[in-house]
Amino acid sequence: MPKTILVTGGAGFIGSHLIDYLREESYKVLCIDNLSLGREENIKHHDRDSGFRFIKMDLLNKKGLNEVFEKDKIDCVFHLAANSDIQKGRENLEIDLKNTFMTTFNVLDCMKKNGIPQIVFASSSAIYGELDKPLSEDTGPLFPISFYGAAKLCSEAYISAFCGNSNIQAWILRFPNVVGERATHGVVFDFINKLKKNPKELTILGNGKQKKPYMYVRDLIEGIVFAWKNSDKKINCFNLGTDSLVTVHRIAEIVIEEMGLENVKLRFTGGDRGWIGDVPRFKYNLSKIHKLGWKAELSSEEAVRKAARALLNKKS
Repeated sequence: MPKTILVTGGAGFIGSHLIDYLREESYKVLCIDNLSLGREENIKHHDRDSGFRFIKMDLLNKKGLNEVFEKDKIDCVFHLAANSDIQKGRENLEIDLKNTFMTTFNVLDCMKKNGIPQIVFASSSAIYGELDKPLSEDTGPLFPISFYGAAKLCSEAYISAFCGNSNIQAWILRFPNVVGERATHGVVFDFINKLKKNPKELTILGNGKQKKPYMYVRDLIEGIVFAWKNSDKKINCFNLGTDSLVTVHRIAEIVIEEMGLENVKLRFTGGDRGWIGDVPRFKYNLSKIHKLGWKAELSSEEAVRKAARALLNKKS
């Protein structure tokens, strides 16, 4: 019998792609999402799939969440639910505390109470803060500069503590910037929407020199599942990403090319970053996941171009 996997935040951008992949692999999937950021249309094609079930629920509803764990025999939790709007988390300090950290705590507590053995956690490059060196899994000390990054780092610490105090095994996977179809925010999504409103001018936050790795969503999903299947320590921690980097300025050029626009005026707001809490430049050291046997197929520029094409096709 296939394993039963719970995906939190499964109606979201990354979560819905993960569910597609897991169903392709014949895993039974239970999805929990409160649809505050996720969209039911992302998982609607699984409605008649007997191996899939969707529950609309907020993970802050601990009683309801525990009832799900009691009722369903879950073998592993892929915990992706979180606040993904970093700027909004700065404006309202409770958002990341509740939606990024407390959701993780509630999942872990219900796992412990019900003897669920495995958690795969979606962490982030934001936990590293602003460090001027390639980021490996043992880089430190860690001083996040966003409340989102702080909540992800707190979540990692609590996962470690739960693993040390109960029979839970964990995979902590630190994502880079992720692009692709079904995205609801991010630089590629934003540039497309801005240029649809005004194809003559594009406002770019910062100076355009921000430079980071960008990863196509399908590559990310394959990396997540590969790490889960091919590492077996009590706590398994990996950076997932691509060796290449791309600037925000170059992303703008790629989106403009894919939209077939010419003579677009680029207007930069100035400063070295897009907003307070944004890390303008970082690079991963990916030797650990590469040594395990996995590498992303697409470069950062290829991922951005493919994402732009996918988003434009969806909107056309």
